Amino acid sequence: MPKMKTHSGTAKRVRITGKGKLRRQQAGLRHKLEKKSSVVTRRLSGTEEVAKPDVRRLNRLLGR
Repeated sequence: MPKMKTHSGTAKRVRITGKGKLRRQQAGLRHKLEKKSSVVTRRLSGTEEVAKPDVRRLNRLLGR
């Protein structure tokens, strides 16, 4: 059986923490920022843990 390849698109979007959890960037911070309040843009900055139903699928895409 050949080696399983990492899905490079997923690898660019998801980071693995030291404890093995998955972190992702939050959506909605790319454009139309003038309309969004400072509170919203601050809330969207930084990373967020991946939702529980998606973890299994993303781990498989990452070759884990």
